[in-house]
Amino acid sequence: MTAPVTADEKSLADSRWQRTLDLLSVIGPPLTVATALLVYFGWARTDAQAKAMGLDVSLFGYTVQDFILRSIQSLFQPLAWLAVLGLLGLMADRSVDRLLAADSHRTAVRRAAFVVLAAGFVFAAVMWIVVVSQPDRVLLYVPYYIAAGLVVGAWGLSLRRRATASQDRMLRLGPRGLERSFVFILVTLLLFWGTSDYAQALGRGAAVDYQERSSLLPTAVVYSKDRMAVAAPNVREESLGSDAQPMYRYTGLRLLVVSGGRIFLLNDGWTLAQGRVVVLRDDASVRVEYGNASSR
Repeated sequence: MTAPVTADEKSLADSRWQRTLDLLSVIGPPLTVATALLVYFGWARTDAQAKAMGLDVSLFGYTVQDFILRSIQSLFQPLAWLAVLGLLGLMADRSVDRLLAADSHRTAVRRAAFVVLAAGFVFAAVMWIVVVSQPDRVLLYVPYYIAAGLVVGAWGLSLRRRATASQDRMLRLGPRGLERSFVFILVTLLLFWGTSDYAQALGRGAAVDYQERSSLLPTAVVYSKDRMAVAAPNVREESLGSDAQPMYRYTGLRLLVVSGGRIFLLNDGWTLAQGRVVVLRDDASVRVEYGNASSR
């Protein structure tokens, strides 16, 4: 038969639920927060790519939907790893709970827990010192390592307390709740920091990828009644019309993207150091023919 819920337990549950609602009211609805994060990480990736190519992200005129789509690659691997590690951590915690149920293992769990909390916090501190000592470098994944160290250390501390169990649960509830809140905030900020660095690294990598694989981009042939005098390397200008009806053709271009009412083109053999990005208005003033990467 199930034991009845006491008034104190009901009051405690209501208090926790109220604190959760208060936190959501301050942070915002989960869908709004998730959308904002998707937009930010998509922007961070695109901004890093644009800067590596010598452009400003505002030139592309991307919409919120564009940034959200561009954030998927930045978030897929971090979220997948977070889910896997979270599942493994939950399985390990339940296994330890079963050991604690047998009093004969309590001492061993307490000693192991001390090693775990010391190793976790020391590792996080060392990684933080590495970051502080090199402020001008982007140390990819280091924020994730710091967050992992904090989580492992906090878990070890929780195990040690559970193995010791020397204080009344109600007396420890307040300090533990505040402690967990600080750990949650720190880990969340570190994950945000690490994912932002990862998204920017993907953006810079995309720019380098354009340099190495620009020959695989679709070819673009531009026709214009007005001479555009494109000075990018390997771009050839041909006059096809007459004095009465001029027409110019530009070849040696590759399509980068069409966005925000503009056409962004790269020259053949484009490089980060010497390449040029040709920007045209996507209107009736020019006609652009696209072809396969192998077509000339």
